[in-house]
Amino acid sequence: MNLTDEEKRMLDGEYGETVGKCMKILVALGEIYGAEKMIEIHNVHSPGVSYRVAGDAGLNYVKEASEQACFKVLTTLNTIGIDSENWEKVGFPSEFSKKQLELSAAYLKMGAIATNTCTPYLAGNIPLAGEHVAWGESSAIAFVNSVIGARTNREGGPSALAAAVTGRVPAYGYHLTENRRGKYLIRVETDLESDRDYAVLGYYAGQIAGKEVPVFEGIKKRPSLENLKALSAAVASSGAVALYHIIGVTPEAPTTETVIGKVETFKFGPEEYRQVTDKFNYRGEVDFVVFGCPHTSIQEIRKIAALLDGKKVKSDVWVCTSRQVKHLADKMGYTNVIAKAGVEIICDTCPVLCPTLVDRGYRNLLTNSGKLAHYAPGLWNVQTGLIEMEDCIKAALQGRWEG
Repeated sequence: MNLTDEEKRMLDGEYGETVGKCMKILVALGEIYGAEKMIEIHNVHSPGVSYRVAGDAGLNYVKEASEQACFKVLTTLNTIGIDSENWEKVGFPSEFSKKQLELSAAYLKMGAIATNTCTPYLAGNIPLAGEHVAWGESSAIAFVNSVIGARTNREGGPSALAAAVTGRVPAYGYHLTENRRGKYLIRVETDLESDRDYAVLGYYAGQIAGKEVPVFEGIKKRPSLENLKALSAAVASSGAVALYHIIGVTPEAPTTETVIGKVETFKFGPEEYRQVTDKFNYRGEVDFVVFGCPHTSIQEIRKIAALLDGKKVKSDVWVCTSRQVKHLADKMGYTNVIAKAGVEIICDTCPVLCPTLVDRGYRNLLTNSGKLAHYAPGLWNVQTGLIEMEDCIKAALQGRWEG
């Protein structure tokens, strides 16, 4: 790789052992993927900050790094494994929670901002279109590449930490314009209205695209931020999609010809919609209902509060969100309405990254999240239903869902 003089000094350890190790990680990645140079960045969203993912090895690595280096650029943190302020009340295991707090403290010592969310773009980290960044967390990667139009590869915990310490990433993959063109064209032949609709579309597209770039054509109504959040999460769960384009909506796709050449074409209509929903079609008594995978926005919390106002749920319900969004909900009175209904607002974490829920004895889960519907069966051995937000609330109030 062609390194600048400063990058060579980093690699040679002139800025300390940790900076040298970080640059070696990035150079190795660059050589594996054929990068010719490094790119300077000023923005990182770091994954791997949940102790459930990092374990003792990750904890010790970050603690050691925190003694010798600090982050050079803006670095926000992904979801952790607990609600950092209410872990005892929620019932997270004590030993796990203390290790999580220790890991979080090490990241903060290096200069990270404790957003603890999978939706950093709702908590102040909003890069510009075309800006090179280093982001982890599958749904956030898809969102920042596609909806915002910034440029990142799929960063893991070690590579994101290395990027934050050095302010560099190797120039390969989605940092290069030629790699951002679509490979699969999906013609949408049904109306899309809700977050669940976009989750279903994303789930279908991820199965087709795998690691490649899908392009959506024919979406009639302009999607909301929440719609795109749901799409980003689902397309990165059933597949490993890090970038998609929506013709006439996302910034790099004013026309089909702009982002796609000769490609395979698929349709997404009522039959394809049913193929996905039939996979997640639980009926019966409802143990657990979850919103916020990815973390809920203030608009979603307002809607949930309106649906719950003056009512009481019979099932356990979590609304997962960032602490920043919860502060807004507190000010607006939504938190109080939701709590009176018997629903828990959980900050900083979600069921995908927190300790096992098996001890609670849940056998089934309802959600409007394609990502959670996909991962929950493998994580917790539960049956899942992927339904509308309004239906999730209705099921929680009744304690049953019959469709």
